[in-house]
Amino acid sequence: MSQPLLPRRRAEEFRARNREGVPEEILTEAAAIVERVRSGGEEALREYTTRFGDCMLGEPLYLTPSVLTNALEELPGDARSRLERIADRIRTFAQVQLAALAPVDTTVPGGRAGHRIDPVEGAGCYAPGGRHPLPSSVLMTAITAREAGVPSVWVASPKPAPITLAAAAVAGADGVLAAGGAHAIAALAFGVGPIPPSDVVVGPGNLYVTAAKQLLAGQIKIDMLAGPSELVVVADETADPAWVAADLLAQAEHDPDAVPILISIDEDLPSWVEKELERQLESLPTADTARAALANGGVIVCESEEDACLACDDIAPEHLQLSVANAESWSDQVHHYGTLFIGWRAAEVFGDYGVGPNHVLPTGGTARARGGLSVMDFLRVRTWIQADSDIDPGLIKDVAWFARQEGLEAHARAAEIRRLDT
Repeated sequence: MSQPLLPRRRAEEFRARNREGVPEEILTEAAAIVERVRSGGEEALREYTTRFGDCMLGEPLYLTPSVLTNALEELPGDARSRLERIADRIRTFAQVQLAALAPVDTTVPGGRAGHRIDPVEGAGCYAPGGRHPLPSSVLMTAITAREAGVPSVWVASPKPAPITLAAAAVAGADGVLAAGGAHAIAALAFGVGPIPPSDVVVGPGNLYVTAAKQLLAGQIKIDMLAGPSELVVVADETADPAWVAADLLAQAEHDPDAVPILISIDEDLPSWVEKELERQLESLPTADTARAALANGGVIVCESEEDACLACDDIAPEHLQLSVANAESWSDQVHHYGTLFIGWRAAEVFGDYGVGPNHVLPTGGTARARGGLSVMDFLRVRTWIQADSDIDPGLIKDVAWFARQEGLEAHARAAEIRRLDT
């Protein structure tokens, strides 16, 4: 009997995987690259782009807005209108997110306090360019940064395809750096050539990209440390096995390390899904990649809705798709995910390609701590205090008391010197 495409698993197995970080040897290699770019600037960057084949000798390293616009204008057929339409959906959702935020101004003892919400000055947006160009990542990152109000937005991508350059034009990027890996992240962070230093660097990438972001996280803000892409499909007896198989394969073709998981509360469903996977793989151009990823994922069979929801929360997946009856009632019982897809019509691929919410999402269980990329990643919430001329004596006494509890006499005196009754 042949091995199933989706092996039987337990949720604990995926949770254990989530604890695995970037391998130490990758961190060591990335650290050397980051330091070399920091100290060597453009010379070091060009050395790495040539060595890794990002950009050949004599080719432009920095692609200007005019180059991006030319790529957009040369797109064949209706590609431009489709790209712009998808971009508009992402832009609209980001605008709604931004509108939900507001400054604060309230009274406090002795005056007023509040916060202001302002964008950072520079953002670097990374878009992978391995087996396939990913212009969608350009739109998701650069548009979101622009809508947050970031004045300087640069994209980095190795060997950027024309569609990637066109996406950068639609997103309003200031330029594209034709580089990838740890050296590209370092260039975005420190600033090289026409690229100013970035306050925030975002976007998914390979282990070297992730390692560089981890190493630089104390010096700049990053979005998250992205790992292999994940999808959990929760299905019951009402789910169509062909649809479930199609959704799992859509995730599986990302790369061999992707993690497609089926959580079923119907004992018979997995065998029907298995048959559909075999049938659909026969005509899938990316079948080899998908087969490897399916083996990396698995099937978890649960006895009840409650057990299925507990398994979902245990895994805390990047994408969680509820292909069940009464999906909306299920949505209140799951708590840890990057994005939730409610109902069998809400395919995960709609999130990938621009319904509106961002597709740069937490992986490896980190959805327990944060959500996906949003305008908030490019904003700073900064507080302020304004004291009245008549400062509350009680406030002064409390501040001085607390300072002395910590052994900080100068703090206490700095408060007491403002007493008006002396």
